[in-house]
Amino acid sequence: MPNFTSDQINLFYDDLGEGSPLLFLHEFGGDTRSWKQQVAHFSSTHRCLALACRGYPPSDVPMHAQDYGWQKNIDDAIALLDHLCIPSTKVIGLSMGAYTGLQMCMQYPDRVQSLVAASGGSGAFPETRNEFIKSSLKIADEACFLPHMPADALAYGSARIQLREKHRAAWDEFYDNLSQHPGIGSGMTQRMVQAARPSLYDFESQLAAIDKPVLLMVGDEDDACLDTNLWLKRVMPLSGLSIWPKSGHLLNLEEPERFNAECDAFFSAIDFAKWPNRQHLLRAHPQPV
Repeated sequence: MPNFTSDQINLFYDDLGEGSPLLFLHEFGGDTRSWKQQVAHFSSTHRCLALACRGYPPSDVPMHAQDYGWQKNIDDAIALLDHLCIPSTKVIGLSMGAYTGLQMCMQYPDRVQSLVAASGGSGAFPETRNEFIKSSLKIADEACFLPHMPADALAYGSARIQLREKHRAAWDEFYDNLSQHPGIGSGMTQRMVQAARPSLYDFESQLAAIDKPVLLMVGDEDDACLDTNLWLKRVMPLSGLSIWPKSGHLLNLEEPERFNAECDAFFSAIDFAKWPNRQHLLRAHPQPV
């Protein structure tokens, strides 16, 4: 597994396949292994890069809070592209990775060709934001003093239990992988990334200005993300929204074939100029007065 250094932290990534680059950014409860079914599918047509965030082995697991942060995750992704001399890439991110992908579109628009932002927006909705922060800090306090991440609370959560019902073997693997995460890495990520990052609602004007195609995906039982994704769809004129029935947070694991097919259709629509900007359509076809 190749590695590089970002801000004096050693980070690892998978690098499989050939073709145009496609960067995968994992969620808080996942890691590079979460993407194995996507990498297997897309590596026949793309150079698939799956970054292991700081705090997630085999990347370094720093002991100090100042070595973690939502901005550091963004900068690490850009540092990987710089390391590989990749000017721009397609991005697929889940949850924490979706947040990083949206921030990349805002902060480094020339580096992102398109974005699939799946299950993004946890903790962003104003009415539930304070409770999300409180819960995140509680998880952080518990995890930082344990050798490994306590998996039960997350894996049996209301937006991840769907995976257990649909694919028990996939849920078992998710649970096992999650329980291997170092407690300090998970705790510091929960404190310095999940709880500390600004709400997406704070970036309304910047999100509205994104000129890259964005596919939003969300499960209709992912209560922490559903309202935010509806809002993102209304705000971002180049976005499309796919809402999955009877689905939770781990969309790429719950239904990997559907996830891959929707990403393929999204990429194809872009290639054939079939992903229009809603504002441009309205200007071209004004409604009669």
